[in-house]
Amino acid sequence: MCWGGAFIRSRYAGLRLAVALCILSGGGEAASQALPMAGRVPRVLILYPYDERIVATTVAGEALRARLIQATNSKIDLFSEFLDLSRFPEPEHVARMGAYLAEKYADHRPDVVVALGKESASFIGKNRNSIAPGAKIVVAGFGSSAADKIGLSKDVLGAFSIFDILKTAQMARSLQPSARHLFIVGGSSDFDREWLASARNALSEFSAFYETTYLEDLTIDEFVDRAARVPADSIILALTVFKDRDGRNFIPREALRQIAMTANAPVYGPYETYLDHGVVGGSTVTFDALGQTVGNLVLDAIAGKPAQNVDAPQTYFADFRQLQRWGLSPSDLPPGTITVHREKSLWEEHWPIVSATFGVVVMQASAIAVLLLERRRRQAAESRARIHLMEAVHLNQSATAGALSSSIAHELNQPLSAIRNNAEAASELLRSGNPDLQLIQQILADIQEDDRRAGDIISRMRGLLKKRREIDWQEFDLNDITSSAIHIIRSEAERRGISLRATEPEGRLPVRADRVHVQQVVLNLATNAMDAMSGTGPTGKTLTFATGVANDRAALCVADTGTGIPEDALPTIFEPFYTTKQEGTGLGLSIARAIVETYGGAISAYNRPEGGAIFRMDLPLVGRKEANETNGLHRR
Repeated sequence: MCWGGAFIRSRYAGLRLAVALCILSGGGEAASQALPMAGRVPRVLILYPYDERIVATTVAGEALRARLIQATNSKIDLFSEFLDLSRFPEPEHVARMGAYLAEKYADHRPDVVVALGKESASFIGKNRNSIAPGAKIVVAGFGSSAADKIGLSKDVLGAFSIFDILKTAQMARSLQPSARHLFIVGGSSDFDREWLASARNALSEFSAFYETTYLEDLTIDEFVDRAARVPADSIILALTVFKDRDGRNFIPREALRQIAMTANAPVYGPYETYLDHGVVGGSTVTFDALGQTVGNLVLDAIAGKPAQNVDAPQTYFADFRQLQRWGLSPSDLPPGTITVHREKSLWEEHWPIVSATFGVVVMQASAIAVLLLERRRRQAAESRARIHLMEAVHLNQSATAGALSSSIAHELNQPLSAIRNNAEAASELLRSGNPDLQLIQQILADIQEDDRRAGDIISRMRGLLKKRREIDWQEFDLNDITSSAIHIIRSEAERRGISLRATEPEGRLPVRADRVHVQQVVLNLATNAMDAMSGTGPTGKTLTFATGVANDRAALCVADTGTGIPEDALPTIFEPFYTTKQEGTGLGLSIARAIVETYGGAISAYNRPEGGAIFRMDLPLVGRKEANETNGLHRR
């Protein structure tokens, strides 16, 4: 079997298989000495069986030329002749062509003649002595059995290729296991008829499983019409159509394109040249690899190395677009099939990058999952801590209310007593004959004022004792909280003989926190300061409150004139259970620090040079920052 159809475009060159040659040393009937070339570069004549339109032989020839030029560093003379034996097979033409070439190369006798195709091999076999006497002959492009029929000399080297139609048929069966009809397409030239005869023999057993029909000796229009009307469960095997019944000459792949375009079933063929012209695929010998094989045989012949015939390897090929067109699964292709026109998946084309990206994503996802879990745990811990803080604050509030209960009761007794006295005075006036209504009106106003005072005292007490589960975020003026705390402790301070002083800057000190919590901190600091002054003399007891701006934060200082804080206790004074009081729990300052830090603030303590201690609380300002220290903190 020989050439069929034009070769696939050069962009498929990457799909062609490289051929590993088996050049054996030792015996054989090949030339064993270098060719005599009288100090000149070797001459190689390449005979093409058809014209230049048959791309298959052209590609094989170009691969051969490239191999020879590369191996000899261009120190070689290459000649090419297109015999055009498909369109002009007549003996007269063959004889004229032989005489013409003998005359043409009379002064440039080739050292090696390469005959591509059976027709070229037959031609040089008959005209060898006149065209290239003494030259080595290398043939290629057909099988060894065809070479025996031609009757080539034993010193001819061959790169034989078998276009096995049975393998193509088996490939079709693996893709279409449910097919019931088989159609074989062949033209009317001598080569077409030989191909059909060979296919009948090769497919004799295979075709027994199908209703088989040979579409032959038809016009091109009849081929197209018959292929369009085959049953859908059919396999169409296309051989070659060099000529149809009307004698029209074709490039086989162009004839196949017309047939496959409207065929009602998948079309298969044994030539790689049929790709891009409608075939699903087939088993073939790539012409590029064949040209490389022939090139190696020519180089061995030039060098006089022992060589023997070789077989070009076969491979399966498939067109992914046709697989999709007919709904055929690529997984049913024979192993090792070369699939063209298949866009690589992202994984196939960029698997290192995809793998790395996937790994990074997995790592990031894992890290995010861990962070989310940690965040959830932290939120749960913060929630539990907040609940514990709220409980501790409430207990501390209750303790503070208990400690201040006597002074609060005394403070509350004043407006209540005033209300009672005013009420008795009003009663006496009303019982008189001529009551002074203006005086009674003034007494009633005093009663209302005393009632308001009593209500304020009760409201402050209720705030101290109120228990909440969540923080009540509010924006308020730190000065207001300080004033409220001073009102609560005023009676207790008077009872202990302590003077209260307050210094406030001009303007507000807006902060955002839980109002009751901040007030509790101020009360804790104030009661601790009063306790610290209990061991001093009866005079000079002063409790000072100073507010202002320091380092862009709202600050409150509570200063006393007590005994101060032991220097070794300053680092641990805010730790839980630290206390200098016999009856103290050691939790007041610890709770105060927890409250202040909850709202982004800080609390500290240090001793005054003149005696006593200062506790300072800082909280973030809300809104406009004020860094002007002139309006800032005054310490006394």
